[in-house]
Amino acid sequence: MNKISLVGAGPGDPDLITLRGLKTIQSADVLLYDALVHPALIAEAPSHALKIFVGKRAAKHFATQEEINDKLIDFVRIGHVVRLKGGDPFVFGRGFEELIHAEKLGIPVEIIPGLSSATAVSAWNGLPVTLRNISRSFHVVTAVGKNGNLSKDFLEATDLQGTVVVLMGLGKLDEIVQKYLEINRANLGIAVIQNGTLCHQKAVYGTINEIREKVSKAGIATPAIIYIGEVVNAYLEHSKTVENATEKSVVSGIFQA
Repeated sequence: MNKISLVGAGPGDPDLITLRGLKTIQSADVLLYDALVHPALIAEAPSHALKIFVGKRAAKHFATQEEINDKLIDFVRIGHVVRLKGGDPFVFGRGFEELIHAEKLGIPVEIIPGLSSATAVSAWNGLPVTLRNISRSFHVVTAVGKNGNLSKDFLEATDLQGTVVVLMGLGKLDEIVQKYLEINRANLGIAVIQNGTLCHQKAVYGTINEIREKVSKAGIATPAIIYIGEVVNAYLEHSKTVENATEKSVVSGIFQA
């Protein structure tokens, strides 16, 4: 069938793609995939399928969005084109732009949601974005605005109650920290997680006041997600409780032995 499927690959681990998403990849004649898509998912495409990398990472673009739009149209003549995106195609994935471009030309488009890294990465690590009596909302933003400064959405989110999830924000960490220091939130919890859900994941947790040093020591790099809010403080308190309980059980076991 000559159609386009926009598929969310999930947060990183290939096992976290939906069953329908996997079946769609396996039926592709052409696969256009992004930088954060796991190689194991690319390998699921049929042997006859064209596999084309169109990833964008920070300032390095192998194809502009306009070029990707054109490729979708050009290749749909061959058959089933699968556009495979990290996370969910409609969460900072420009999936709607691709949908509009194709539908204007009368090309059928199927959308298969994926787990968004915004919530899946935190859940994978046992970090909630909402928590009863602590955080009743969460706000997903990018750090960088059109002018290269901190985005207006992020600046407004710092005044809201709830958890702030910052995608593509590691390069703005210094400015993010400074903003929270200016509003006297030095002790607010913050987590930075690189390559979430993958075997080489790195994660650091702390407060606004100390996170830059922790990120530097851990060698955290992109891609990374930042979580800011009282839920991180609650997570740290829970971790301390678990560690103390583990230490006590180990000591008790030693004396019993």
